[in-house]
Amino acid sequence: MTPEWAQRRAVVDEILQRYPERRSAIMPLLHLAQESRGYVAREDIEAIAEILAMTPAQVESVASFYALYVRRPRGRHTLTVCSNLACVLGGARSLVEHLRQRLGVEPGETTDDGLFTLQVTGECLAACDQAPVLQVDGYYVHRASPDKVDRLLEALRRGVPMAELADRAALPHEAEGGAQGGARPETPAGPGKGARADGWRL
Repeated sequence: MTPEWAQRRAVVDEILQRYPERRSAIMPLLHLAQESRGYVAREDIEAIAEILAMTPAQVESVASFYALYVRRPRGRHTLTVCSNLACVLGGARSLVEHLRQRLGVEPGETTDDGLFTLQVTGECLAACDQAPVLQVDGYYVHRASPDKVDRLLEALRRGVPMAELADRAALPHEAEGGAQGGARPETPAGPGKGARADGWRL
């Protein structure tokens, strides 16, 4: 087992205690690997296989089945455009084209400065009533438009955390936009598992 996984032993043990069958912990352990490294590396697959008494091929089959697991390093910020039907009808394709031009990368690629990774997913992001939807580091950007994306990219390049951008006060001219804006939920939704389709809006 790698030193990284040895240091996570207490967390791993806590996860294993949740399940009567050890192999049922495979997805939480893959999440743990991704949260720690930013993606699931080959050594993570082998470590999880050892922990669960499975073969690396069995763990790999689960990791490769779900699009939510990233298998290679990403940029500092991951921009994911939903390309499900509602978002396509709402302008997702033109949004992807705009991002391609602004970032100079194709979907699946990372900018040369390592700041942005562009992704397009065919899996619905479950915010069809706010299409087209862009997800940034786990935060939802509802009714994403080229103008909104430009403001977002500019702010992220300045180092403003996405959690701050999710508050519409960070984009004052957006706050004047009425219907295009959105209220911050009473219970803030964070990135990843805490994000909600009806949550943050820029």
